[in-house]
Amino acid sequence: MKPSIPKGTRDFSPEIMAKRNYIFDTIKSVFNLYGYQPIETPAMENLSTLLGKYGDEGDKLLFKILNSGDYLAKTDKEDFDNINSFTNKISEKGLRYDLTVPFARYVVMNRNDIVFPFKRYQMQPVWRADRPQKGRYREFYQCDVDVIGSKTLHNEFEMILMINDVFNLLNLGITIKINNRKILSGIATYIGQEDKLIDITVAIDKIDKIGYDNVVNELLEKGISNDGIKKLTPILNLKGNSDEKLNTLEAILKDSTEGIAGIEELKFIFDLIEKHNKISNLRCELDLTLARGLSYYTGAIFEVKANDVSIGSICGGGRYDNLTSIFGLDDISGVGVSFGAERIYDVLTELNLFPQNNAESATVLILNLGEKEFEYCIPLANLLRSQGIKTEVYTGSGKMKKQMEYANKKKIPFVIIAGETEIEQNVVTIKNMTTGEQENMTFEGSWEYIEKNK
Repeated sequence: MKPSIPKGTRDFSPEIMAKRNYIFDTIKSVFNLYGYQPIETPAMENLSTLLGKYGDEGDKLLFKILNSGDYLAKTDKEDFDNINSFTNKISEKGLRYDLTVPFARYVVMNRNDIVFPFKRYQMQPVWRADRPQKGRYREFYQCDVDVIGSKTLHNEFEMILMINDVFNLLNLGITIKINNRKILSGIATYIGQEDKLIDITVAIDKIDKIGYDNVVNELLEKGISNDGIKKLTPILNLKGNSDEKLNTLEAILKDSTEGIAGIEELKFIFDLIEKHNKISNLRCELDLTLARGLSYYTGAIFEVKANDVSIGSICGGGRYDNLTSIFGLDDISGVGVSFGAERIYDVLTELNLFPQNNAESATVLILNLGEKEFEYCIPLANLLRSQGIKTEVYTGSGKMKKQMEYANKKKIPFVIIAGETEIEQNVVTIKNMTTGEQENMTFEGSWEYIEKNK
């Protein structure tokens, strides 16, 4: 039987892992600089934790785990006619869909040990039973950063700063798109469809993927009136900069308390961005078509687009006020964003932005020409490693030609050779695999040469 892996999942070679770790390490370095702390949660959660937190479409994408043992033991024949009843009896757990809901569950369970506001980051895989396609996988990593237990809009601004810092370090040009769910709620009221807010947000969130005409068809199918769509269209197509759009919206939504509150929140955030742009170029814009389909968002929402690649969002998030209340802890507001490591990888690959030497397995290979030579080189290997130089000692047997070919295939830039002559002179020979040059030098001189030329 030919081995295979499930669709939407991947194996990662050492070269790919080096690039992925470059992304993870870059993101983690920014999280740490801002004072956020790491946590981890289990790969599987109780379905009672997950169901109902992502909207109907999200619930359909949950991977459910069959109960262990005789999973049909609790079912009756009648259950086979009702998929929901049947599923509830054969499956009590599921793979996590994202990191935010497990984080909310974690906060509630550990609230007596947490210092609020609690700033955490989490970098783990999640699973979604989605249709695999470019940039969309069934198993993928999220890199989440959240602050919970604080309602100040300074947290939203800090999220924007962290997003900007991460992509600056990755040398990737981005645009941060911002909207507010309160504004979307105000728009739903303005067009006379306040009871259809979720349907409206789920539909318009697909504009970039399926186009506005198909979004209109979906809105009609959801029961949005033609008059409502006619009033919605010019709002979604507002022209001008972010301030001009907000001022126009303020007049349109003047009778919506919630809509006006959302506008005021975004004005505060954009004012901070404008002031900060005097020292750092933040490319941010108001996007009224941005809805973020997840139903737990209640305030500002974000999405990040790569400027030079046609791909979906590479980072997104927003404010959630009521997420912990579903687990019994009220009045704990949070805001966070999630970096999509898989899409960031695809973008950096397409734009050739990974560091050239990032995939090196080692900087130095010390050849093994025999037992005496091996023992002679061990102190040198220890010295190089103590100086932070990645050093591999060839541990197998083989002719020098074979070992040199090994170094070439692994793209190791320096090879150290120590034979009888070198041992007698208490030196080693260093070969620069890039230039072909080689020199004799002492142990101490070796690491200085490598440090200077690597």
